[in-house]
Amino acid sequence: MGVKLVLKDEQVAELMECMKKHKQKPGPLMPTLHDAQRIFGCVPLEVQRIISKELGETISKINGVVTFYSRFTIEPTGKHVINVCLGTACYVKGSQLILDEFSNQLHLQPGHTSDDGEFTLGATRCIGACGLAPVFTVDGNVYGQANPNMAKKALADLKAAK
Repeated sequence: MGVKLVLKDEQVAELMECMKKHKQKPGPLMPTLHDAQRIFGCVPLEVQRIISKELGETISKINGVVTFYSRFTIEPTGKHVINVCLGTACYVKGSQLILDEFSNQLHLQPGHTSDDGEFTLGATRCIGACGLAPVFTVDGNVYGQANPNMAKKALADLKAAK
């Protein structure tokens, strides 16, 4: 499931130029990964291979960093990004039900993007809005004191706006 990323020559050239600058300073991996995420919208294995070759780092190290930090993704994100907080405050107030609703409505598991590239569903840890628990975000907009019906309405609004 998900959208296939096509690496464009100009994107690879931009990444190479960024790495050239980053290699002049200690610790070039993190800034390079941030640039790769910005340029490609994700850091899949193909991009990790380019970084590995250029920086002399192992793919396992790079992949470990990419999969550890939630800032990085390994597949392209959709036009609309939905994240449901599963931090303690949100979870005990029912955020799993909200995540399940989004998952059922979109036919997507968390961490994946729809085949049409419209939606990415994510399960995140605390987003710092515990007083509004449970919360979810749609394209960065926070929905607090949420419930599964709010999830349905948010999706309906997105689909109607197409």
